[in-house]
Amino acid sequence: MLQFVIRNSFTSRKQEKLKSVILRSKALAPVVLFAVLLVAAQTLSAQNTTATDPKDEKKAASIATDSKEKKPAPAVNPLVPSKDGKTVAVTAEQVAESTIFIYGLGGGRATLNQIRKTTIERGKISVTSAEGRVDQASYSRWIQRAETLNKEKVRLDQEFPNARYSLVFNEEKIFGVVDDSIFTPREDASKAFENQIVHGLESLLRYKENESKIEYVSKEKVLGVEFHILDVIDKQSRKTRFYISAKTFRVMMLDYEQDGTKYRRKFYDYNYAQGTLVPYRSALFAGDKLVEETEVGTVSFGQKIDENMFRAG
Repeated sequence: MLQFVIRNSFTSRKQEKLKSVILRSKALAPVVLFAVLLVAAQTLSAQNTTATDPKDEKKAASIATDSKEKKPAPAVNPLVPSKDGKTVAVTAEQVAESTIFIYGLGGGRATLNQIRKTTIERGKISVTSAEGRVDQASYSRWIQRAETLNKEKVRLDQEFPNARYSLVFNEEKIFGVVDDSIFTPREDASKAFENQIVHGLESLLRYKENESKIEYVSKEKVLGVEFHILDVIDKQSRKTRFYISAKTFRVMMLDYEQDGTKYRRKFYDYNYAQGTLVPYRSALFAGDKLVEETEVGTVSFGQKIDENMFRAG
């Protein structure tokens, strides 16, 4: 009888202990799941935020994207529907931040800032004049990243069959260089160069740093593709409208207006370069006329750039 009581008491204590463990496990399950997800996110970010050492150009060149990197795009589900299945109101910030997340391969703004401290890009460009003449050139672009787009330093070298010159953007001023001599570019050439900077992808990817306003316009289907349409207005009131794929959160088109002419730039051939998303081809239209095509051959980030390249003399 005593043994029976002891066994029952022991069994009862074991059951209570087991019940306590189960209850604690249920309570901790969400915390454990969150911790696992956090560690996974940190691991992904760490794997994709390794920038090229500016002090080691050979090392940087070895990882330059002479051949485009083939990496799977990160899973995209930043806009979650409500529990009742109804459409959730989308905000401009949600769309913008989701896009930045994708362009940084899951690392977002931090990855872009770390890796893209400098940019060296080379490729081919075709320019169509108002008379319909098509000129082709090789180009090289150097960018020294700054806190905002207005403070960036950009140099664009273009080599046409019968001319070679450079355009430089520094301290919000534009000047030209030919044969080591400084000149003032034509107004249309200066505007076109400036538009590449202020109406480019970076105006969206760095809208917070630029203190720009963002406005959600609508969600529309264009040629069978659904887009989130977003306006970015900078501190100088220059507006750029972005067409962002609702499926991939890549910018497929952007619009802006200059002196009464509506421009549209389309982006193609997206690939990852050093852990960041890059369109390797773009086309610029003035109204319905193609005026410029650009094809990136190579692009690398993090290499050291000589500051003298951006100086007037």
